[in-house]
Amino acid sequence: MTTTFKQVFGNIKPVIGMVHIGALPGTPLFNPKLDLVAAARTELLTLQDAGFDAVMFGNENDRPYEFKVDTASTATMAYIIGQLKSEITVPFGVNVLWDPMATVALGAATGAHFVREIFTGTYASDMGSWNTDAGKAMRYRDRLGRSDMAMLYNVSAEFAHSLDQRSLPDRARSAVFSSIPDAVLVSGQITGEAAAMSDLSAVKAVLPDTPVMANTGVKHDSVAQVLSIADGCVVGSSIKVDGNTWNNIDPERARSFMTRATDARA
Repeated sequence: MTTTFKQVFGNIKPVIGMVHIGALPGTPLFNPKLDLVAAARTELLTLQDAGFDAVMFGNENDRPYEFKVDTASTATMAYIIGQLKSEITVPFGVNVLWDPMATVALGAATGAHFVREIFTGTYASDMGSWNTDAGKAMRYRDRLGRSDMAMLYNVSAEFAHSLDQRSLPDRARSAVFSSIPDAVLVSGQITGEAAAMSDLSAVKAVLPDTPVMANTGVKHDSVAQVLSIADGCVVGSSIKVDGNTWNNIDPERARSFMTRATDARA
């Protein structure tokens, strides 16, 4: 397990809860009547009250997604996190979909403990041809003086198909060798859909010394099995009202999820 990962999360298998910020200015679903800060505050406090180990702020509502987001999106996310910073009591991360450089910049500016993105690989995606540059993103992080900020690499991009003909375990193993991530994340096909347990097991088998996390689709009934294999997980959709990604977080679902996760880790 990497030193940075341990410094951020300690010796537990972290469960990271998503704060899905409302659609940002300049995006098609933006609602000027919605108080973005208040909505994010409610989700943050709900997750913390439920006992989540960490939280991650993301712009999941900014559909259709872009590879290079508008500066206003990053600036608005920074403003929202800044307004909430004094109320954050757990490690937090950020993810600006699907822009690694904006993600790193936002993480550095807000003092985030970790960032998540697609840093490696080439994909055919809903957004078009998707090419990445892990070296550029990591050097940018270090130039901004944030070498302590953990980088979580999602190696199975949602809404996309890898053009690399190697198997997922081989791609994950190669990414660790060539790009030195602090953790590798395994995802399903789209937000809220689970990664195949066989994929999670196969990646962990070839990366025994690197944290491997389940990135999507972890549910109440599967979290125990996931954590028996993975070194942590990210959860969003399953703790929403009715398990719907676009609904608000359901406090009871959030608490019951963490109860099951805590029992599984014990």
